[in-house]
Parts: sequence; C-alpha cells; structure tokens
Amino acid sequence: MTLTLAEADRILADHFAPWVLDLGLSVKELGDDRAVLRLPWSSRLARAGGSLSGQVLMAAADTATVIAVSAARGGFVPMTTVQQSTTFQRAVTDANVSVEAVLTKLGRRTAFADITMTTEGSRDIAARASTVYALLG
Repeated sequence: MTLTLAEADRILADHFAPWVLDLGLSVKELGDDRAVLRLPWSSRLARAGGSLSGQVLMAAADTATVIAVSAARGGFVPMTTVQQSTTFQRAVTDANVSVEAVLTKLGRRTAFADITMTTEGSRDIAARASTVYALLG
C-alpha cells in the first residue's frame, strides 16, 4: 500500500505531541524509502542570536524518520527512537528548512535513516542526522 501525502499529514496530526505539531511541519514528498518534510521558519523557534534552535532541527529529523518508516511500511506502526546523532553545519536564519529522511535499512524490528536538512531552495546543508528506531508493532 502506498502512503499518500494526506495520510502522512494525518500520521503527524494523530501520533505526535502538541509541541511537535507547533513546529508546523508538513509532508511534501514520499517515496518507498524516504520522506521530505517542510519546516517553516518562525522566530518563535529561534534561539538567542536569531538562528533556528538545534532542538527544533533534531525534532524535525526525528519526525521525518517516523514518516519515512511509515511510508515504507504503508502506514503508521508504533516505534521509538533508539539513537539519534546530529551535526550542525550552518545556522538557519529567516529560511524554511527541507528535511529529507532516507531509510538506509528497514528490518522487522529496527529501522536506520540518514537525514539531511537544507535551507529551502538551496543545497546548503544546515544539519545532518542519523537515527535508529525500534519498531514495536
């Protein structure tokens, strides 16, 4: 079963904490092993100095992984983050962020993904992350 963008947005609405929903993430693309989310710029998400908070980027990467796994599985399954490693390469100021999660391995009980976060309309990488998930269902 192929997951639609509307179904992916419904997964966001139904399975994430209210503070994650406050980030304003939306699903822009789906593939068999990937998901691309849009993180809209908001000064509310900025830290001192006016750049996007690292915690926001980490939450966006984590969320994108859940959507990528859901796309690969054809729907949401309960899962939990086991590990996430994030490197920040440049500050994001006054720009939306494209968050692309690509599954590198999807097993019966675990999933691995690489996430690239770029300023929208640019190839400039703001951050990279890798995640490992335990699939619970």
